Amino acid sequence: MAASAARMSAPALMVALAVLAFVAGGSAQLQYGFYKGKCNASDVEAVVQGIVKARFAREAPIVAYLLRLQFHECAVNGCDGGLLIDGPGSEKTAAPNLSVKGYDLIAAIKAELEKRCPGVVSCSDIEILATRDAVALAGGPAYAVRTGRRDRRQSRASDVNLPAPEYTAAQAVAYYARLGMTAYETVVLLGAHTVGATRCSAIKNSRLYRYGGKPGATDPSMDPGTASVYKKWVCPNVTSSDGNTVFLDDQWSALKVDNNYYKNLQLRRGVLSVDQNLYRDGSTRWIVDQLANNAGLFQAQFAKVLAKLSEVNVLTGTQGEIRKVCSKFN
Repeated sequence: MAASAARMSAPALMVALAVLAFVAGGSAQLQYGFYKGKCNASDVEAVVQGIVKARFAREAPIVAYLLRLQFHECAVNGCDGGLLIDGPGSEKTAAPNLSVKGYDLIAAIKAELEKRCPGVVSCSDIEILATRDAVALAGGPAYAVRTGRRDRRQSRASDVNLPAPEYTAAQAVAYYARLGMTAYETVVLLGAHTVGATRCSAIKNSRLYRYGGKPGATDPSMDPGTASVYKKWVCPNVTSSDGNTVFLDDQWSALKVDNNYYKNLQLRRGVLSVDQNLYRDGSTRWIVDQLANNAGLFQAQFAKVLAKLSEVNVLTGTQGEIRKVCSKFN
């Protein structure tokens, strides 16, 4: 490490150190079982799990809502609860976040924990725990997460910079590198689309009817049969179809955390450009193949990547605050 640093220019070294500082944040002070013995007679993680389980039983798509919420949270200034804040100019009001769901579940969990031990459990920890529990309920891996995050007293829409659905593989890898992710981890994290959905408006111009800006052109990387089904039944070329739902995985698998998403990429059935581009690019295709062909590997790696994402630029110790209500600062 020292020899490598010595060969780096001073500006390059400063950039590298800045990225490391952003990614690490206060993660060194997180710990497993942080809330044990701190919520009177209550087991905090069990309380969260119980509420998530009840919600999942009546609304299975909650797993997709929470995975998206965690990513939109942690990708902007870290996992700090900033996305949960209401009010003009907050992260929640930024265009990419207008369709984020799951806030009501986080609020319900917080309200229950405030009854049991006021001012103890952070909203940012609740987000991470709830997502973890939903993933397991949807057939994904059961994994441990460290807790002890605190909530940031800042939330600005102007800070929101999220990846575009039209990204190339190289652009996606570069974006996730800002969060400390490798190319391999980027492909694994995008596997969250196994339970995702979008709207026809996200693919009509970019993939179905105006590929490359050419009227009537369809993205040649999309399987022709799949494109035909979308055009005829799901996303016909009329304005009224813009809001129609398009699952990012086969509908039979759209509520399961599994590796079927990668199998669809192999068949050129990826929905978003960024998804299919992972298979078009030789530098990431091998990763897709590996995950598509090994369900157990995907489960294990998905757990590791979600845990890693949950520790991006966190606040700990006496930093920030423990909000009383997740949607507003104390």
